[in-house]
Amino acid sequence: MEIEEIIDRRNGNSDGFSPAAFNAAPGSNEAWRLRRPTATDGPAITRLIADCAPLDTNSAYCNLLQCTHFADSCIVAERSGQTLGWVSGYRPPSEPNSFFVWQVAVAKAARGNGLAQRMINALLDRPSAEGASYLITTVTDDNAPSWALFNRLARAWSVPLTRSAMFEQDAHFAGAHATEWLARIGPLTSRQSRS
Repeated sequence: MEIEEIIDRRNGNSDGFSPAAFNAAPGSNEAWRLRRPTATDGPAITRLIADCAPLDTNSAYCNLLQCTHFADSCIVAERSGQTLGWVSGYRPPSEPNSFFVWQVAVAKAARGNGLAQRMINALLDRPSAEGASYLITTVTDDNAPSWALFNRLARAWSVPLTRSAMFEQDAHFAGAHATEWLARIGPLTSRQSRS
């Protein structure tokens, strides 16, 4: 997957990315395709997020904006023509040395093969993430799968994960939503070191 993207950039592909493919599991013939989203992905992404509790659902319009305005910092994973994975993110204007992961969604049928980790690594390998020293995200206390993912990434990259309250339940959500904790992973090293 990563090798195909690097070769594709060297060969001067106009958008800088290839439709990277990799096998779902050792011995599997079904290939995954990781790619930038387009507006036509919006409905499938909206359904995928809705099926991935405890993720907060976005409006269909928000997902369309992510697929267009933020396409360079979002990724879709497909297998056999089905959208089974999604990561949205962006570079915060107030913190340009970081890459913020907004949501990670993996369909039940695609879990357990490291897809989320592969999508995040692929995003960080894109030119739009160049120079990002930290991966940041927010996670509620009760979202064990997300904490497991981000702790795995920190261990794989041999960097610390720190945690601090970002949006508090009472002060920011008027008691209607659990506190969102800021997870900060880094400082990140080169792609070769992360892989």
